[in-house]
Amino acid sequence: MKFARLVPIVLAACAPFAVAGPALAHTGLETGFSLIDGALHPLGGLDHLAAMVAVGIWAALAGGKRIWVWPVAFVLMMLVGGFIGHAGIALPAVEPAIALSVVVLGLAVALGLQAPVAMGAILVGAFALFHGHAHGAEAPATGWYGYAAGFATSTALLHVAGIAIGLAIARLATRRPAQAIGAATAVLGVVLMVR
Repeated sequence: MKFARLVPIVLAACAPFAVAGPALAHTGLETGFSLIDGALHPLGGLDHLAAMVAVGIWAALAGGKRIWVWPVAFVLMMLVGGFIGHAGIALPAVEPAIALSVVVLGLAVALGLQAPVAMGAILVGAFALFHGHAHGAEAPATGWYGYAAGFATSTALLHVAGIAIGLAIARLATRRPAQAIGAATAVLGVVLMVR
């Protein structure tokens, strides 16, 4: 199956998370609903959404092993950051680092940067640590594992959506769509940094 055909599937998979609401939170069901809360968290902020999709686009445009190594590195390091945040361990400048990730990842897409596999994994992993910390710090008191599984799954789906977009762009004869998407992402990051 071509990755470009996965976009409708990813969107359909995310649809239940978009309609789930707080009315579903009943006592005794913390784990199941923590999963939903965790899955919704990356979808609720433009900063997380833009960075995670940008990782997928950049990985697809860069090609090779990057297409899976970079998203996997992001998800794994985001879980590490989530555990750190949930444990109450502070990291410096979490929100500015998240905004910076949106700028840098947007520029990587816009400029078509071809980073070595390991260097790109380290970069996205470092940014993921801060994204994960934000998720973990805002996690509910109970149901941590469900919450973590939820935000990891949602993030992976956002990466798959980004990969599908990147592969579709890679087939085009022009780099303008990648430049436009990357530039818009970077501008969003700058706006997030100054607000």
